[in-house]
Amino acid sequence: MALQAAQRPADDEALAALAQTGEQKAATELICRYRPFVRMIASHYFGASLEADDIVQEGLIGLLSAIYTYSPEKNAAFRTYCAACVTNAIRSAVKADAGRKNLPLNSYVSLEDIDIAADFSPEQIVISDEKTGYINRLIDRELSVLENDVLRLRLNGHDYRTTAQTLGISEKAVDNALQRVRSKLSKALNDY
Repeated sequence: MALQAAQRPADDEALAALAQTGEQKAATELICRYRPFVRMIASHYFGASLEADDIVQEGLIGLLSAIYTYSPEKNAAFRTYCAACVTNAIRSAVKADAGRKNLPLNSYVSLEDIDIAADFSPEQIVISDEKTGYINRLIDRELSVLENDVLRLRLNGHDYRTTAQTLGISEKAVDNALQRVRSKLSKALNDY
C-alpha cells in the first residue's frame, strides 16, 4: 500500500502501520493531519505554567509516540489512541513543570545558616574550593587504598595505634604508609 499510488487518502490506521515500518511519508502525512487536532487539545492547557508553544510541542511528542506505538489489536481507532497519547504527554509536561517552579523554595537555605569567614572574599573562597577539589582528586589518583585509608583516619584525629587497629595492620605499616603519602603528595603538589 504505497502512498504515492493511492487514489484516495489512506486511513490513519494504515498510515500508522506504514510509519512503523520506516515509511517517513506516512509519518509526515499523519503529523500534517493531526497537527490541528494536537493544537486543539493543547489549547485546553494554555495558561498553565508552560508557554503555549511548549505545550503544543509536548502534544506533538505525544502524537509521534501515538504514531509509533499504535496497535490496531487494541480495538481503538487511531484518533482515540492519539488523543490519549497527546493528552498524557501534555499533562505530564505541565505536572513536571509545576513541580520545578517550587524548586527554589524547596532548596531554600537561610543566609544565617551559611558560615562564611569574614576575612575571605568570594574570590578567595572559590580559589580555596578549587584547591581543595584538586587535592582530593590528587589523593584519590596518587594514593593506594591503604595509604588513602591511613591518611583519612589520621586526618580524623586517630593516633597510630587506633589507625593500626582499625585497619588491622601494624603501627610500623601505618608509619610507612604515611611516609609514602608525604612523599607522593609533596611531589605532586610541587608539580602543581
